[in-house]
Amino acid sequence: MDNFGDGANAIIAGASGLVGKQVLSQLLELSSISNVTALVRSPLSIQNNKFDQIQNSELTVTHWSNQSPSPDFGFICLGTTIKQAGSKLALEQVDVELVTQVAQTMKILGVKRIAVVSSYGANTHSFSHYLKCKGRMEQNLLKLQFERVVFMRPGPLAGIRQNPRSDEKILQKLLWIVKPLLIGPLANFKPIQASTVAQAMIFSLVKPTHHPADNYCTLNSNEIHALLTRYQVPN
Repeated sequence: MDNFGDGANAIIAGASGLVGKQVLSQLLELSSISNVTALVRSPLSIQNNKFDQIQNSELTVTHWSNQSPSPDFGFICLGTTIKQAGSKLALEQVDVELVTQVAQTMKILGVKRIAVVSSYGANTHSFSHYLKCKGRMEQNLLKLQFERVVFMRPGPLAGIRQNPRSDEKILQKLLWIVKPLLIGPLANFKPIQASTVAQAMIFSLVKPTHHPADNYCTLNSNEIHALLTRYQVPN
């Protein structure tokens, strides 16, 4: 998977979350990645000579040193729930407005390719406010015209959260019980490891593009597994 090319640089927002932690860890292990910058609200206790962080409560970049390498690849792993946010409006401010703002910042900094965590079922016409917001976010980012943009649309995420969501834990337990029945399209509802989603995010930006249609894609859980299997990436 280490095919970014020599001296590639990356930037990530949401590095303290379930998927973001995995993306950051895997990026720092790649020999072809020279530098990873994280946009954070609270500082991360990571000691690595390839790692920098910019702390800002709004995840904005007010200054970029001329000495800092311009990022080539961007990763956005931001998101919340209505329960966490407190209202539909607060959810929209994170899942639509904040993600869009961060993507715009990455574009200005020089990012050409970007991978973003969305959700299975994202659609601007969904009856679910959460999925409708994800759909609007995707539309906003497509308008920014990155060289390549990939939206990850996983089902329930499996992994250890810093602040576990009780409703997610209950849902995952139920899904593990009915897992044998989840085949075909229903397999997208199986819990998927955050590390697997992270692997696919990174690898999806490495894949060369040969046709304009390749510049944009969405990957659900089935397609995430298929992508990594096709290129023999462990998952």
